[in-house]
Amino acid sequence: MVRCEIIVRYCPQCANELQRRFAHGRVRPVCTKCGYIFFHNPKVAVGVVAVEDGKILLVRRNVDPQRGLWSYPAGYVDEGERVEDALRREVREETNLDLRLGHLLGVYSEEASPVVFIVYTGTIAGGKAEPGPEVSEVGFFPPNALPPMAFDHDQRVLKDWALLGTRTTGIL
Repeated sequence: MVRCEIIVRYCPQCANELQRRFAHGRVRPVCTKCGYIFFHNPKVAVGVVAVEDGKILLVRRNVDPQRGLWSYPAGYVDEGERVEDALRREVREETNLDLRLGHLLGVYSEEASPVVFIVYTGTIAGGKAEPGPEVSEVGFFPPNALPPMAFDHDQRVLKDWALLGTRTTGIL
């Protein structure tokens, strides 16, 4: 996987040109005039393994990356938004379904990826499944017969969900 990094050339505080220097344990853009250090902080995304009648809710992606492949309903957390609220919003936007949040399933990250992916369990609380603009299809699949998934972490998420088994019954 290619490391995704924002190219920042000028200091947002004093407009001086930034230089790459060692700061806080690694090379980062640093302003030699005012000392500002630019940190390439990760984006936070949320997703859910939502189950209805023993089947897992998936969406077929209608946007890149991995357009046409299936994944869990997911999306980015907006600034100032609670993670749980972002997840409910994303599920609603992508599937027209209301989500009843369960437990935190796991937090996933890759060294070469700028995203931290937070995944919950959940169930469907209402609504009629219809694809939103970012997905072309909404479907429910048996856990042992999932279609080709979009991302490497999707298999780890499924494995963690399977390990969790029937131990979870609580709802947030």
